[in-house]
Amino acid sequence: MPARIFKRSFDILFSLFIIIFFFSWLCPILAILIKIESPGPVFFVQRRTGRHNTTFKCYKFRSMYVNSESDSRQASRNDGRVTGLGSFLRKTSLDELPQFFNVLIGNMSIVGPRPHMISHAEKYSRLTEQYEVRHTLRPGITGLAQVSGLRGELPDQDALLKLVSADVWYLQNRSFLLDLRIIFLTFWLTLRGDKNAY
Repeated sequence: MPARIFKRSFDILFSLFIIIFFFSWLCPILAILIKIESPGPVFFVQRRTGRHNTTFKCYKFRSMYVNSESDSRQASRNDGRVTGLGSFLRKTSLDELPQFFNVLIGNMSIVGPRPHMISHAEKYSRLTEQYEVRHTLRPGITGLAQVSGLRGELPDQDALLKLVSADVWYLQNRSFLLDLRIIFLTFWLTLRGDKNAY
């Protein structure tokens, strides 16, 4: 079986497992808590840049108060827009649980370069030509850069270059075993607590 078909099959089966055994009962609970804490929708839907520079609707549980900067300003440490429950969701990455539906649809993969909001993708592509290499793959719920501590804000060009370098390395060395390692590290960091998750 070609690696591309095997990866897609794994994505579908893994996503179905998460949706059936976790999302199915967590979603109603989180939906009630989100609505109780602040007015607004349960889900946050944002257009992001995907494979071949196409855009897609990326789904998340809403972790912020409704605000006018959600499509232009990335979350920062001690961000006042983040709700109390939202802080917990972001630190545990539970806010990204709805993205398993993105995987089923085919917009995303379990493992790949994390997708950025459109305004940031345009900005980063101007800073380094290598950034566009990321868009030859489906974006992932998790990725090598993320488990290497390169998640969240990119404070300077050096941080961006490190992120792009990790994504390019993944592109050149990707394999099923590497994907399993990244998935394991993602769960491990979630359980241990990732200082860059905020």
